[in-house]
Amino acid sequence: MNNDSRPNNFYGVTTPQELLAKYDSPLYVYNESVLRTRCREMAQLLPKSGFNFQADYSCKANSNVELLKIIREEGLTADAMSPGEIFVLCAAGFQPSEIFYIGNNVSDTEMRYAIDHQVAVSVDSLSQLQQFGKINPGGKVALRFNPGIGVGHHQKVVTAGKNTKFGITTDHLPEVKQCIEKYHLKVCGLNQHLGSLFLDDQVFLEGVQKLLTLANDFEDLEFIDFGGGMGVPYQKSQGQLRLDLLKLGIHLADILSQWKAVHHRDIQFKIEPGRYVVAECGVLLGRVHAKKEGYGKTYIGTDLGFNVFARAVLYGAEHDIEVYGRQYSPNEKKTEIVTVVGNICESGDILTDGRELPAIGVGDILGIMDAGAYGMSMASNYNNRLRPAEVLIGMDGTPRLIRRRESLEDLVRNFVPQEIQSATVR
Repeated sequence: MNNDSRPNNFYGVTTPQELLAKYDSPLYVYNESVLRTRCREMAQLLPKSGFNFQADYSCKANSNVELLKIIREEGLTADAMSPGEIFVLCAAGFQPSEIFYIGNNVSDTEMRYAIDHQVAVSVDSLSQLQQFGKINPGGKVALRFNPGIGVGHHQKVVTAGKNTKFGITTDHLPEVKQCIEKYHLKVCGLNQHLGSLFLDDQVFLEGVQKLLTLANDFEDLEFIDFGGGMGVPYQKSQGQLRLDLLKLGIHLADILSQWKAVHHRDIQFKIEPGRYVVAECGVLLGRVHAKKEGYGKTYIGTDLGFNVFARAVLYGAEHDIEVYGRQYSPNEKKTEIVTVVGNICESGDILTDGRELPAIGVGDILGIMDAGAYGMSMASNYNNRLRPAEVLIGMDGTPRLIRRRESLEDLVRNFVPQEIQSATVR
């Protein structure tokens, strides 16, 4: 497979210039063909014969309803982290039996919401297991364990190991079993998540083996969920290689086959990819509104602030950037070292610092590549800026709006008028 997985016709029958002229800037653009391809790669990770296998899409990566509909059409089920995600998944057509609720430090109200909607629930601490038992004695529950190893491109996305809030540690296994017995619970599943954005499968496979060993302590399991975190190469232009899914699938099948041969248990095996499914189907487009020199630096000022794209600020993430729109004279510099910044009133509002890019001018359009995961889902109204629109390039290449741009009126829509406040107090 070509390492640059973006098709030449990513924008279909249109162009970035035409898209911004019609839908304004900034703008998230998704390609349906890429999305369906990534879904199928996850769904087919293991051979069809010999395994009861299911890929759950982790919808926190991107929860646009129209994208969720496509993901479900491609045979993926889903996991959710909140009642809001359960609600949106159901709006997209997912059935409760197709949703796995993996909560973290949730209230009684949240847990009841999942239970009342007949969604499978995972708990990741002894206290949350006790909470589940009190709310739903005799019910089915899944347990999220921390196997003591983690992986990730940044400390903030490592979700297992010795320095994370997630999961039950194995030394609490006796208390877990006491709690299960006390509330007459049935452990229907085990799950874990080691971290996000791995491009080498070694630690993931080690985690698989650890969770399979732990499964021997539970007799009535219906499924084992090994988690997600499969990465994508964000710096394709620098030669960064893709995760070798073929190799991962072969190694995973070998481990699971050996375990099944010994234990003879009919259990469903799950993974929960999020980023891998949606990252590469999305591009964030924005305009250049300013260019200036300051103390030896060239700043490119855009409308791509961290209110619309937070990954660079949160994790120091570096995405490939494409430049659209300029015509160069023969004597003009073709590239330059620039710092690309947004329009938020924060010094840290930086997309990339000191990167060599094609020469950029005011009026150009920038494309932040592979922005489909944790882009729009992390967008905010900081500085009272508006969250952008989202457009889908369909299989026939035509664009359609799948989320409208916010309006100024949306900024005050949820405020409670004073007369209503007064009436409530009385």
